[in-house]
Amino acid sequence: MPRLVSHPDEVKIVSRRFGLGADKIDRYVELGGYESAKKCLAQGPDWIINEMKASSLRGRGGAGFPAGLKWSFVPKQSAKPKYVLVNGDESEPGTCKDHLIFLHDPHAVIEGTIIAGLAIGAKLGFIYLRGEYRYLLEIMEKAVADAYAKGFLGKNIFGSETEFQVITHSGAGAYEVGEESALMESLEGKRGVPRIKPPFPAVVGLYGGPTVINNAETIATVPHVIAMGGAAYAEVGSPRNGGTRLFGISGHVERPGVYELPMGYNLKKMIYEVAGGIRGGRGLKAVVPGGSSTPVLLPEEIDIGMDFDQVGKAGSMLGSGGVVVIDDQTCIVEFALRSISFYQHESCGWCIPCREGTDWLKKSMMRFHAGFGEAKDIDNIQYLAENMLGRTFCPLGDAAAMPMLGFVKKFRKEFEEHLNGKPCPFAKHVELAVI
Repeated sequence: MPRLVSHPDEVKIVSRRFGLGADKIDRYVELGGYESAKKCLAQGPDWIINEMKASSLRGRGGAGFPAGLKWSFVPKQSAKPKYVLVNGDESEPGTCKDHLIFLHDPHAVIEGTIIAGLAIGAKLGFIYLRGEYRYLLEIMEKAVADAYAKGFLGKNIFGSETEFQVITHSGAGAYEVGEESALMESLEGKRGVPRIKPPFPAVVGLYGGPTVINNAETIATVPHVIAMGGAAYAEVGSPRNGGTRLFGISGHVERPGVYELPMGYNLKKMIYEVAGGIRGGRGLKAVVPGGSSTPVLLPEEIDIGMDFDQVGKAGSMLGSGGVVVIDDQTCIVEFALRSISFYQHESCGWCIPCREGTDWLKKSMMRFHAGFGEAKDIDNIQYLAENMLGRTFCPLGDAAAMPMLGFVKKFRKEFEEHLNGKPCPFAKHVELAVI
């Protein structure tokens, strides 16, 4: 379980109620909860969307698409019902920030869902949680029940003539359903596989109706944006990247945890000051900046601002904000093997490049790490990964391929050191390292 940590550089907006008992509805209201929803109810849809656009809030699930712009794509008139879908299927390795929101501030998710519904004219919202978060589902269900009891959800929310209902739902532990179209398939009771796009969810989504899908952190941020004002929230972050982000820092650091820092905060400072530096005084070997699906960065590449644009220019992605720090005693080949093993296991098998590509990559890496690889295998691994990119129905294939390309290109020398029957230079027992 991620622990509550703190640092003087934090700007607590999303996390400002963590640890203050805000999972109880009376305490949440006492701390200003549901005031933003009431304000939005009075102001109307156009005002809400304009405030969201002004905030420069970009999706916290990984893609970084502007939330206000996404909401504006939903047609104002529709023959079918509209829906809001909260993606709480937090399954990216190295990422654990949504967990804290559900645990400490579940009503922020509910309030954000209400506001999104008011913005697009929806009457029903779904909050979908990761299958392994069963105990958090109980917390969310209690929060939803309390919101109904207070009249904040239902036929006449806050005493108005507006209806908004919320349903909670749990997945079965499949990483694939973190992809928005696979999430909709799962919610409809089908196998969690991606849909062909277009059409896009804003026009044809859940049950065929226009749908807004946002990550749980994005939705939980919405009430704070409304309370602060869109322009004021944008000022907290960097250009085109408004506000703060919950960064989960893990791996070989002295103070791992989830920290709320302004968008654009320097990655090097984040590691060496916020997280206390490399554990045990060791050297830094590499950093995965946004969860396991993002390409690795070398020590000389980490003096950058952590926002979608700057990390993109550095050749990686901000992703889900899961910063994984790797020290100089770690075998990158084994790290790559563990990474591709995850994606091979989680591939839904819907399309051939991902189903076959992840399997071949895993087999190649297992043989290579065990000391039975050949020189040509390095190029074959790169070739396999390159031929997966952009050839799958959903980004899972890219999520598996992009890190592998980074590992091979930036650590080719270490791959070569595993050749000719040599055991892993970092492992005493190769058998244990391969597992």
